[in-house]
Amino acid sequence: MDLDVFVTAHRSEWDRLEELLRRRRRLTGAEADELVALYQRTSTHLSLVQSSAPDPALTGRLTGLVARARSAVTGTRRAGWRDVGRFFAAGFPAAVYRARHWWVPTALLSTLVAVLIGWWIGTHPEIQSAIAAPDQLRELTRPGGQYETYYSSHPAASFAAQVWTNNAQAAAICLIFGAFLGIPVLWVLWLNMLNIGTGIGLMTSAGRLDVFLGLILPHGLLELTAVFVAAGTGLRLGWTVVDPGPRSRRTALAEEGRAAMGMALGLAAVLFVSGVIEGFVTPSGLPTWARIAIGVGAELLFLAYVYVLGARAVRAGETGDVEAADRSAELPTAA
Repeated sequence: MDLDVFVTAHRSEWDRLEELLRRRRRLTGAEADELVALYQRTSTHLSLVQSSAPDPALTGRLTGLVARARSAVTGTRRAGWRDVGRFFAAGFPAAVYRARHWWVPTALLSTLVAVLIGWWIGTHPEIQSAIAAPDQLRELTRPGGQYETYYSSHPAASFAAQVWTNNAQAAAICLIFGAFLGIPVLWVLWLNMLNIGTGIGLMTSAGRLDVFLGLILPHGLLELTAVFVAAGTGLRLGWTVVDPGPRSRRTALAEEGRAAMGMALGLAAVLFVSGVIEGFVTPSGLPTWARIAIGVGAELLFLAYVYVLGARAVRAGETGDVEAADRSAELPTAA
């Protein structure tokens, strides 16, 4: 596309749109119709310039015009409690449900890796010796040792906040850096499964696996599910870079990236719940069966939330992306 010819052909339309936007008085019916038509044309012009002949100055001017015209046409809309309710009732569960083909296999494979690491460490004393000295291992695994006191060594509220912050950071890394072909996501998964597998192996070798599972299952089921959802979403975002499908790569990344950022907010809420369980339930004096039952109940509620509300929202056309009115205009792409 010859940019100079393009600008010469359409400058008068842009100038007219800018003139209408500067009007202080109320537009007439004809002027309002003209504003809508010019807004639609300028949106198309912006997409053409961005895809064919990106020029910073022209792109900046057209972006500003389109944004101002959109506000004039649609009116300014402020996010409110209705948007928050819609997000948690439809947008978030739909986004998690749509990503299930990524995070469910991620969860299964990661769990298998953790179990294999645990078996390897638990059945090989030489590996245990490489991890720590014998007296340090005894301190870790003995009754009242570090594995048991870890969850009660700090006040419950501050411990829950610390756990929530750490897990939210891990989930954010998966979601934000998934676009780097998913490599940071694999690293986060590996570190998590290595820590869990090490605990399984060392406590198994000490004959205290039941104690370890009683400590980790109450909060770990929901916590790890949130991490797996974030990891699966990050991996899907990374794959979008490789194969955007029928959409342009830019459009695909924008859509999946917006859904991933929205998912970060939803997962922060899920991790807050798991953090509260870890801070107040895991170290409590409740019987082991009761603590595990609370963890299993929280996990089942989340899965029902995703597979019932999420599936229903997806069937209704929800994708987890922002509303159509808030998205940038895009040109159709040939398949």
